[in-house]
Amino acid sequence: MIHHISVSAKNPQHVAQILAKVLKGQAAPFPPNPGSYIVFPGDEYGTAVEVYPLGDEIAPGTSPDDQCQFVHNENPSTFTATHAAISVSVTQEEIEQVGMSEGWRVVRCSRESLFDVMEFWVENRLMIELLTPEMASQYLAFTKHPEKLQEFFAAATN
Repeated sequence: MIHHISVSAKNPQHVAQILAKVLKGQAAPFPPNPGSYIVFPGDEYGTAVEVYPLGDEIAPGTSPDDQCQFVHNENPSTFTATHAAISVSVTQEEIEQVGMSEGWRVVRCSRESLFDVMEFWVENRLMIELLTPEMASQYLAFTKHPEKLQEFFAAATN
């Protein structure tokens, strides 16, 4: 189970506030990395999204016993392979309305005709797949059965 994920944004405070809307949560400063924010819906899983300034990266500590450290990359890519699928309690229409108010791309997509997601393009550069309750049910119906997953991925490799 994924409890939290970190992403980067050009405007971390604003992105955190918008994500708080669709996650029905709260946004607050994230002290371990100044300029960052954390969004937490207060659910039973401890779900959270940390939003760092674009260019901030997590690097290993410098000695074997040091924890990770934050460093800044002056030339970050605008896009990333990092994304998350997050269940939300809001409707497709509410997701579209929030995205439209920000000028962000939002599109309903079918993933291999197995389940649908809302591609929510934060700042038009970072994709987060939002799953309405209906979409989350489709997703879980597929992913809760290891035999279905094995069949699907075996067929995809042939």
